[in-house]
Amino acid sequence: MAKRKSIRSDIGWSTATTITVKGFDLCKDILGKLSLGDMAFLELTDRLPNAQESPVFNAIAVTLVEHGITPSSIAARMTYAGAPEAMQAAVGAGLAGLGSVFVGSMETAARMLQEAIPDPKAAVNIDGMAQKIVEQWLSAKKIIPGIGHPYHKPVDPRAPRLFEIAAQNGFNGPYIQLMQAIAREAEKRSGKQLPVNATGAIGAISSELALEWRFVRGIGVFARAIGLVGHLREEAKNPIAWEAKMRIDEEATAHQRGK
Repeated sequence: MAKRKSIRSDIGWSTATTITVKGFDLCKDILGKLSLGDMAFLELTDRLPNAQESPVFNAIAVTLVEHGITPSSIAARMTYAGAPEAMQAAVGAGLAGLGSVFVGSMETAARMLQEAIPDPKAAVNIDGMAQKIVEQWLSAKKIIPGIGHPYHKPVDPRAPRLFEIAAQNGFNGPYIQLMQAIAREAEKRSGKQLPVNATGAIGAISSELALEWRFVRGIGVFARAIGLVGHLREEAKNPIAWEAKMRIDEEATAHQRGK
């Protein structure tokens, strides 16, 4: 019989008088000293962010908190309308909708960049690599992640601001350069305005911060949870979900009632 693997976690533990998280005393080292973003960085990297990493990581997290009336917030509001006693269910319903169209594309962008440049210290032909990546995605008839936006044209204002914050803190490496080059090449090939969007910027900056691509979407998950709670607070004070439900029902069945 094979020996069982021991069960182990190094994240957090408690004694009668102390609480330890990632090796730090919660009361002495964390409370009153770390921001929510810094705490998230600690959870994702097993270390505290330095003075340059902290404002950059917090900026990308804050960017993802609020996006207005989206499928995610609509799902949360609708769930809350049916189960106001279960806020966690409403937030969970909204988070379940974070996929390839909303928020999740930053994971895909980060993966694209990190697979193209596995070693950020190695010499890279940025323009040549961008041409190759664009060709691969277009040949496969797939949407290139991290570029283009239905409203923000010719520039998604969030991207240059995030890149500015990153550069001010010493992050303007190959991943950001490649993301920007991909947008330029895609625009040249398509003749369309395809600026780097917020998720593309976040995917690139997350890569500069050495965050593994498979967990980049997690930044959107914890950030959007905050925004969804805000939507539920508004829903409780000024409900729109029930009105939306009634209007949809009326319009969707109007052809039946008109017979």
